[in-house]
Amino acid sequence: MDFSLRPWTSNDLDSLIEFGNNKAIAKFMTDKFPNPYTKEKGESFIAFTQQHDPIHVFAIDVDGKAVGGIGIHPQDDIHCRNAELGYWLGEPFWGHGVITKAIIQMVDYGFTNFEIDRIFARPFGTNTASQKVLEKAGFKLEARFERSLYKNGEYLDELVYAIRREH
Repeated sequence: MDFSLRPWTSNDLDSLIEFGNNKAIAKFMTDKFPNPYTKEKGESFIAFTQQHDPIHVFAIDVDGKAVGGIGIHPQDDIHCRNAELGYWLGEPFWGHGVITKAIIQMVDYGFTNFEIDRIFARPFGTNTASQKVLEKAGFKLEARFERSLYKNGEYLDELVYAIRREH
């Protein structure tokens, strides 16, 4: 399936709500990812994505519609050579290889545009699909923190996957 990564715009609000307002997505995201996904939350998110130069958060575009998002978040202080990767994709687009390819593109973008040596992602232990796409994109499992997350009334494992810049 063809897609592109591009900046979010205010014209993406309706598709952000359409595809982001999904409990099947929200259950694997931090609580900062709203459910239900309201117009106000969408406007706030799009404004947030437009604050950085270079861009940190992109829309995943299929046929002119924002159907997901992917972002790289450089860290600070003693973690300054690291960046966290986060992503989501609308359910109708699952299983088509989109997110794996988007991750590979973001890794290249991150190492090209930021002074980082490591990109990491922290999927929930219950999110086996995310673990598989990270592994397909070249990430290695570095750590498992048992029952360290609390989401929807239950404790979940947190995994840490990472990929390092090739020197």
